[in-house]
Amino acid sequence: MSDPIVENKPVLYSYWRSSCSWRVRIALNLKEIPYDIKAVSLIKGGGEQHCNEYREVNPMEQVPSLCIDGHTLIESLNIMHYLEETRPQRPLMPQDCFKRAKVREICEMIASGIQPLQNLIVLIYVGEEKKKEWSQHWITRGFRAIEKLLSTTAGKYCVGDEITLADCCLVPQVFNARRFHVDLRPFPIILRIDRELENHPAFRAAHPSSQPDCPPEVAK
Repeated sequence: MSDPIVENKPVLYSYWRSSCSWRVRIALNLKEIPYDIKAVSLIKGGGEQHCNEYREVNPMEQVPSLCIDGHTLIESLNIMHYLEETRPQRPLMPQDCFKRAKVREICEMIASGIQPLQNLIVLIYVGEEKKKEWSQHWITRGFRAIEKLLSTTAGKYCVGDEITLADCCLVPQVFNARRFHVDLRPFPIILRIDRELENHPAFRAAHPSSQPDCPPEVAK
């Protein structure tokens, strides 16, 4: 881990390819909240997230963690809801209660039902030979459900025509799907939304290849 950051800006403990970190980076960017990144390598020395220093920040030994307003918050959805509640400008949740519920549905489907099954600790347990097949199975299963839900909620984006927290969660998961060579042709709505957002400045700035800890051979 790098040296401590002492500025008053929020500090995001992040790993460049972590989709959980990525979704929080998107939300911070969309809300135009300046922040510093403190990189936590999930692979260096067996994983910096397991060191005593970081365990004091996040007892779950995972990223992201966000230090903001004199507090330390963990778990990406929790962090994003805190940002929405404390900084309601540039909202990432609809005003309509039903649409808000649909945003939360999509977020939970990704953050609880799909992404955890590709966590590094899970893939290590599954093993090198089976991790691709394992990831493809669970992403495909989850995307099948999300595509069906989006057929009733999507406008330009996941829920209507405004960017929401659901979009913050979807884009990193599409990246993961491509990483594991998932066939995305059965999911045209997911692909359309991903294409719609790929060049948005907040999403581009949050992309793994734009992160300070992205390996030089990967960075664009």
